[in-house]
Amino acid sequence: MTGTRVARRTGTAPRIGESARRPDGVPKATGSFSFSSDLRHDRMLWGGTLRSPHPSARIRSVQIGEAVAVTGVHAVLLSDDVPGQKVFGLEHRDQPVLAGDVVRYEGEPIAIVAADHPEAVRTALRAIVVDYEVLTPVVDPMTVEETESIHPDGNLIRRIHLRHGSQDVVGDVQVEGTYEVAMQDQAFLGPESGMAVPADDGSIDLYVATQWLHSDRDQVADCMGLDPEKVRLTLAGVGGAFGAREDLSLHVHLCMLAQHTGRPVKMVYSREESFHGHVHRHPAQMWYRHHADRDGTLVRVEARLILDGGAYASSSSAVIANATCFAAGPYRVPSAEINGAAVRTNNPPCGAMRGFGAVQTCFAHEAQMDRLAKALGMDPVELRLHNALVPGDKLLTGQTITGTAPVAEVIRTCAEHPSAAAIATDPLELPGGTGRTADPGHVVRGEALALGFKNLMFSEGFDDSSEASCRLLDGVATITSACAEVGQGFVTVVQQIVREVLGVDEVVLLQASTADVGSAGSTSASRQTWMSGGAVQEACGQVRVQLLERLATQCGVDTDDLVLADGQIVSLSGGLEVDLAVATEEPVEASVVFRHAPTWPLDEHGQGSAHVAFAFSAHRAIVDVDTELGLVKVVELTTSQDVGRVLNPMQVVGQLEGGAAQGVGLAVMEEVLVTDGRIRNASFTDYLVPTALDMPPVEIAALIEQAEPGAPFGAKGIGEAPAISSTAAVAAAIRNATGLNLPRVPVRPVDIVFPEGAT
Repeated sequence: MTGTRVARRTGTAPRIGESARRPDGVPKATGSFSFSSDLRHDRMLWGGTLRSPHPSARIRSVQIGEAVAVTGVHAVLLSDDVPGQKVFGLEHRDQPVLAGDVVRYEGEPIAIVAADHPEAVRTALRAIVVDYEVLTPVVDPMTVEETESIHPDGNLIRRIHLRHGSQDVVGDVQVEGTYEVAMQDQAFLGPESGMAVPADDGSIDLYVATQWLHSDRDQVADCMGLDPEKVRLTLAGVGGAFGAREDLSLHVHLCMLAQHTGRPVKMVYSREESFHGHVHRHPAQMWYRHHADRDGTLVRVEARLILDGGAYASSSSAVIANATCFAAGPYRVPSAEINGAAVRTNNPPCGAMRGFGAVQTCFAHEAQMDRLAKALGMDPVELRLHNALVPGDKLLTGQTITGTAPVAEVIRTCAEHPSAAAIATDPLELPGGTGRTADPGHVVRGEALALGFKNLMFSEGFDDSSEASCRLLDGVATITSACAEVGQGFVTVVQQIVREVLGVDEVVLLQASTADVGSAGSTSASRQTWMSGGAVQEACGQVRVQLLERLATQCGVDTDDLVLADGQIVSLSGGLEVDLAVATEEPVEASVVFRHAPTWPLDEHGQGSAHVAFAFSAHRAIVDVDTELGLVKVVELTTSQDVGRVLNPMQVVGQLEGGAAQGVGLAVMEEVLVTDGRIRNASFTDYLVPTALDMPPVEIAALIEQAEPGAPFGAKGIGEAPAISSTAAVAAAIRNATGLNLPRVPVRPVDIVFPEGAT
């Protein structure tokens, strides 16, 4: 088993609270890191997928004879060839492995091919003849519940009617608005890829980039008609994830082809196929009404939320739960009615993406707060401070905040941080950049602050757990965990945790696999530092206790007299000093299953203690806008984040910058353009993401450290919060600059030059 190992240190290796370099950082930067697309095998075949060109159609017939006859082709498989359960799904099994009678979105897989060369795969795919009865796609999420069902399970995935407090409250001042968030792609750099290797006993080894090894294994086993132990998943190098690798993509297809041919099979999606082969961020349409007293006190929030889940459920049920629970933002709201629904359409399937429902509602509730501040004649920052949550307050769900909630601190530090954004004098620094298109006379500057929050870990009664083991031998700690490293930095922080608890010099983290340890859960929901970090901390703690007890017995001393630090075990009373390597010539080991505090499902009114803990973030954006051309330049982003405790400062900075980049992208450029169910821009030529030239400086005003009860070392997950309030802040700053309503993101040039209602 391979693993990530660090060289023996001399007492200077970083521990908790210190910046540590990623062990995979240099290999990734130099190109020597092995990603899933780099997998190779001597007897390897290549796989490929035939996908529907239609978003909605019946399949009359599929002719594969000419494809089978192509030289070098070893298999052409259809829906009837699925050996086990024919559908899969992350939360609800509703998505066909291969479409057999009907297709529900453009790009749905119909047939798979294995051949000895990629060109033979492409030739065979072109030779397959599918006779379709093309149907009119159902694409409007606002009316889909009134149309004929596109799926046997209906068009409604989940509805939550949340009612909190008295429903008779009416504020002195009311503001309302309608908002829209477009579909965003996770845009990871490494498209889907993997390899399946069959074994003589009928079992299969699958090497794939994923976010949740054990969930994938269980779904694959069901579809392959195999016992779970006969499907072994090993994490291959991941080129980014951001939620899109939570769902299966090519997993079952690879295993089917490998089992059928008896040969290893590899697949690598093109960028265009990747756009069709994974879920996206849910588009949202939202209506809001805020009520407040004349002093700015929020008294009621009403909202209707519609999320377009596309053709299949994926994680839509959990996403609409988050959107509904956090619909009003991190503010005290004594009365609320939120109607949230996720629906099926013939649009591309949507699921998890960084921020998971809170991004969409943050854009809306922060626009509402600015609108309310204007109606009250009140400073927007002061309005937020006046209503900011504190520990002991109740959320919309009726849940009381029992952990930390430094909302006011996050607002103040971000708002008061001095700006370094100078007025541009160089034409290259104006909107339009190297195009030199901007006339300085048409450029206006805007500034705004936005606040967001979301839950940490899985919610609503889910049995959330992570298993890890620690083995200490010859002074070397070996950690086994199925936590998927997708770029979040677990490979770094796990070493810091082990060194902190055991005082060791060397740490080996074995490659994540389903063969060696129980589930670590998904690398999502800002949960792995807490959950898998907690499991590692607890396993190391048990090893420490066992080791000291063993040595105390051997040496006839009191266990409480022994301490372990910097590779030595010494007695506080003196006279005993043992090198850790000598003390562990016989192994000491422990395995644990770590769980967070219990949660409960929401009731019929959307009430209940559904969540474990919360993270809060604020962004202040400064933008320059060319009102003549509609061009926007984000000049500066300032952020304050609630982090619990900083475990690795350098890694925190990376997360804050990366999350802000995705937030900027959604605010001004990123949109999967879908017309009548068809993706129009499935490439990085036409789907634009911020480059280094588009990103502003990200100033970190404050990292608010208030240790969260129950979390390892008090640390909160920080992966998602930076992506939540950044979009809302940029959009608000554009409104501040232009005076326009701008109820939709991304904000397009036409929205500025020809705003709604203008001619």
